Amino acid sequence: MATDAAREASSKNDELINADLIRKWLASGLGWLLFFPTIGVFVSTKFTYPEFLGDTAWLTFGRLRPIHVNGVIWGAFSTLFIGLCHYIVPRLTGVRLWRERWSYGLLWVWNVNLAVAVVLLALGENRGWEAGELPLINVVVILVGLVQLTVQFLMTIGNRRQPELYVSLWYLIAAFVWTDVNLVLLLLGPHHIPGINNAAWHGLYIHYVVGLWITPAGYVLIYYFLPASVKNPIYSHKLSLIGFWSLAFFYPFVGIHHYLYSPIADWAETIAIVSSMMLIVPVWTVLQNFFGTMIGRWRQLGRNLPAKFLIVGSIMYLIGCFQGSISALRTIQQPTHFTDFVIAHSHLTVFGTFVMWVMGGTLYVWPRIAGDEPLWSFRVGNAGFWLTTLGISAMGLVLVVQGLQQGFMLMAGAEWVHSVNAMRPYWWVRTFTGISMDIGISLLVYTLMKTSLR
Repeated sequence: MATDAAREASSKNDELINADLIRKWLASGLGWLLFFPTIGVFVSTKFTYPEFLGDTAWLTFGRLRPIHVNGVIWGAFSTLFIGLCHYIVPRLTGVRLWRERWSYGLLWVWNVNLAVAVVLLALGENRGWEAGELPLINVVVILVGLVQLTVQFLMTIGNRRQPELYVSLWYLIAAFVWTDVNLVLLLLGPHHIPGINNAAWHGLYIHYVVGLWITPAGYVLIYYFLPASVKNPIYSHKLSLIGFWSLAFFYPFVGIHHYLYSPIADWAETIAIVSSMMLIVPVWTVLQNFFGTMIGRWRQLGRNLPAKFLIVGSIMYLIGCFQGSISALRTIQQPTHFTDFVIAHSHLTVFGTFVMWVMGGTLYVWPRIAGDEPLWSFRVGNAGFWLTTLGISAMGLVLVVQGLQQGFMLMAGAEWVHSVNAMRPYWWVRTFTGISMDIGISLLVYTLMKTSLR
């Protein structure tokens, strides 16, 4: 009886989703997921071979890195997330998506805008903020697209059949509304705010992208797909609400911890440090929920590919958030600032957590919108999982070690160029870990394509 009830719940409201629309969004996201991380491998190779790709302007480090960073955020992760939202919202509200046809037009605009952004960044258009280098026209299009989606999802939720809101919808509303506001900061920030205040605004913006877009978006996915994939109710709805409100309260003040030891006021830096440490509340509450949901289900994890991605992403989240919080402390930041220790944190969270979560959701949804076909090859998909997992794990470890070594070398008075030379063996390993991740993702995409074709 429990199995029948779980099966019935997993297929509830299937008639309300638009499989064709979801498939097109996900296929676009998978294409960008193959492209933008591969650019990261090229960028990594240039650390050990600066002459790699020659001296052509559009293939230089300063042009390729913004393409990689912004592409992973807005191209790979966000496109897949939006596609999965088109699956989640109708199923949780019990009604079809409001103005569903709008999303077809937006899909074309979204992809063309990303392609134009790649070209403009390669040609040298750059607004100067890390993770905010996109030219103004591309930011405007992303903002308009997200506002449209915000309206569509809010109207659908407003028309829902039952008064209660599942926690995934809480986070979905927050992610879109917060990011609509944050993109206004990006429109105004780079060229309209002078001096040190510009750096402070940038610190806020870059962490709002991570903490108020990528993080709640990731929570949308795992709060929905982990219980669905293991067929077990979420462990605690009270914990999920504590996690939501603590994220909303503490995260807005975190960003300035990137600018410790700067002319920014000490009181602002201290607030950022305290807020960073208080993030332990949302992190631990959501992780308790995820691992609690797995009680009685751990034995099935080996053959459950979506759940494997979600759980490994949760482990990476624990490690990455611990690292991020302690690096906000002045004593820790002194040796780690401007080193690859920071890059380890960003990769463990953005790729190790949120890309892993979005892949878990995609692996759950894709077979279901392909006529309930079973996954083409668990063996190939599992190989992709392990290559991806081992790649991001090794990359995080290598970047942490080399960041600490370089930081302590500089504190001991070593010449900067000597510290760079000491990093070269680590950078070699880093490049190969990136290749492992790219191959793993390629195997997963190939498995999904074969599933659909079959």
